[in-house]
Amino acid sequence: MEVAKPEIFSGEAGKVGGFITACRLYLRMKIREATVEEQVQWVLSYVQGGSADVWKENVMEQLEAGEIEHEMVKEFLISIKKEFGGGEEELVKAAELRKLEQGGKTMEEFMQEFKRAARESGYEGRPLVEEFKRGMNGGIRRKLMEAESPLASIEQWYRRATALDRNWRESRREEERLREKKETGEGAPKQKQRQIFS
Repeated sequence: MEVAKPEIFSGEAGKVGGFITACRLYLRMKIREATVEEQVQWVLSYVQGGSADVWKENVMEQLEAGEIEHEMVKEFLISIKKEFGGGEEELVKAAELRKLEQGGKTMEEFMQEFKRAARESGYEGRPLVEEFKRGMNGGIRRKLMEAESPLASIEQWYRRATALDRNWRESRREEERLREKKETGEGAPKQKQRQIFS
């Protein structure tokens, strides 16, 4: 099975989350049988350039001297996040979350982007719901806010918004089909032709 390798990571705070996710996936799918040391070295091979080079050099020296050991590669990935994420990633994700808008995207597409940004943003509870409401298209937002039973959790908002968006899109497709049928004359009752007998 083909699995994408992570992109080279040069220490940018906004990219540390994606780098760690890509590493975890590849490690789990392709090199889970390797020792922790081999897995750590594999991850380090993708850490290059910028401020990451100096950090990698220091880590390599500590590993070779036996000063640091990891029982699981997960611990090492957490140390990368702490080193390079350092609160900046939260600010980057929060800013990204505040800029997200549904626009022409389906609710599923918007929701996945929103969830990705929300994961590291520090937003939760009511503020997270407010950001989701702000980013979705106005028609769906109005229908959800006018619903008889108010939505509380973000999961309820995700489910109901997705269902409404799907229904709206299906309704539009059906209208389009009916309009095309009308224009082409399909479905119209055919007039009975008189037969002339001689």
